[in-house]
Amino acid sequence: MKKLLFIALLLLQIRSFSQLPAENYAVDSASVEHPGVPKGELIKLSFDSSKIFPGTTRDYWIYIPAQYKPDRPACVYVNQDGIQWNAPTVFDNLIFKMEMPVTIGIFITPGIVKTSDPSNALNRFNRSFEYDGLGDAYARFLLEEILPEVEKQHAKDGRAIHLSKNGNDRAIGGSSSGAVCAFTVAWEKPAEFSKVFSAIGTYIGLRGAERYPTLIRKFEPRPIKIFLQDGSNDLNIYAGDWWMANQTMERALIFSGYSVEHIWGEGQHNGKMGNSIFPAAMRWLWKDWPLPTKSGATKNQMLSDILIPGEEWQLVGEHYKFTEGAAVNAKGEAFFQDIPNSKTYKVDLDGKLTDLNLNAKRASGTSFGPDERRYTIAGATNQVLAYDSTGKETIIADSISGNDIVVANNGNIYVTSPDGIEKPSKIYLIRPGGSKEVVDAGLKFANGLVLSPDQTQLYVTESATHWVWIYQVQTDGKLFFKQRYGWLHVRDQDENAWSDGLRCDTAGRVYVTSRIGLQIMDQTGRVNGIIPVPAGQPSNLCFAGEHFDILYLTAGDKVYRRKLRTRGVNNFEKPYKTLAPRL
Repeated sequence: MKKLLFIALLLLQIRSFSQLPAENYAVDSASVEHPGVPKGELIKLSFDSSKIFPGTTRDYWIYIPAQYKPDRPACVYVNQDGIQWNAPTVFDNLIFKMEMPVTIGIFITPGIVKTSDPSNALNRFNRSFEYDGLGDAYARFLLEEILPEVEKQHAKDGRAIHLSKNGNDRAIGGSSSGAVCAFTVAWEKPAEFSKVFSAIGTYIGLRGAERYPTLIRKFEPRPIKIFLQDGSNDLNIYAGDWWMANQTMERALIFSGYSVEHIWGEGQHNGKMGNSIFPAAMRWLWKDWPLPTKSGATKNQMLSDILIPGEEWQLVGEHYKFTEGAAVNAKGEAFFQDIPNSKTYKVDLDGKLTDLNLNAKRASGTSFGPDERRYTIAGATNQVLAYDSTGKETIIADSISGNDIVVANNGNIYVTSPDGIEKPSKIYLIRPGGSKEVVDAGLKFANGLVLSPDQTQLYVTESATHWVWIYQVQTDGKLFFKQRYGWLHVRDQDENAWSDGLRCDTAGRVYVTSRIGLQIMDQTGRVNGIIPVPAGQPSNLCFAGEHFDILYLTAGDKVYRRKLRTRGVNNFEKPYKTLAPRL
């Protein structure tokens, strides 16, 4: 009986396979060698000295087109899983017909860590680790290790290899996990790689790639164009459904204004359709070259309401040690601290930056009060200090180890006091008379804080997690109804968002600095938009300028500014009631 049941199941399985559509695809002329077409050369090499993926070894091939001349850097195409798609022949033909520029191809296999005892042990296979994971490790591997290694090589006739450093001249592709890897490289480094070929891409839950459609919708669009391919009979396993995931990716990319093309079919998880359409994908990716790939207009309502087309981040200043504590006064002048140097800087309405020549005593947080004084947390003396317009210093509170500070319109001061990640943080209330009390304890590194526009709620970032907490402010200044409220995105390589500074605008939106960039929540604690920062980890921010519509942001050793379509709310102003949020 068991034998008959096994045979029946086997026949059923064979029948189900036989009912799948036959995968017979047309062969593009560019995939076939033609007489008279100059043939490029292919060099096989190996690489075993990676510091980013230590212990790995891998093969890679360099394709050098016959038309390449070393006096001009060549465009670049990188492919994962080695040589696929009959790519060298395709490149020969497309370059000859000028349907793509002179391009050097680099075809790389995933790394393995070889065992010292092959007769009794397996090698470590690094493919999923390198390809399926999010983050910038593989992008850095290419930019810091592989591409420089390629430029050390020469063609057989002695031609030196020079690769373009312009991201508009670089494309990257792959299939399955290799496709996710290609997209991740461009996503992390759009200024380095602007074109992506993705065949049967694994945008499912193996190592977090299922998050991409959400991130694409929330992030300010990046200058990337992408060609997608998949079939309706692709895999559907424990980690997800490839066919649905690729369509979800396409919809997210279109929603966010990306330049995207696709070819869908009925194929399975193989390279048959990819082989057929690879020449068409290359023609499409390169058709407008050398025109730059541009980011499009997103349909994300929050980003559309905030961002001004054509406005980018502008560098205000750099080469500080560590910038923090951004604040604004009633005139719209911005202030920030360079903590290690105990410096305080002011940026006036014309964007001119001035060192105030104050001994800031390693001040971190800073905030203006309704009395027009600037309040700071002095890490060197464990004091809350206030400075008037002449720079005269007044001690507000002693024996308080604080990090960030906010002053309400009624004069109440709130201070976060983290004592490392392991010990619970405190939140202090300092009343106008100088008395202080702990009004909350227990957060894991309480950091930035801001009052809601109506000053009835207090938001506090918990840097060691991905939460923004919220408290209801009572009439006596105490905090009730503590709740994990804001849910922040975390980079793949991190255990926390490391959220820091907070500000609100007149629509009640909450701006939160984090490792991944500036995350923007609605009033219900949902992140609707994410704006990346050019360099450095964002730490604090404020809305400044004559109309409080210029966002100043501290990030590492730099300070940036960007004009927005919205106005910031200042807690020294009269409480402001916003419109109710959409629920």
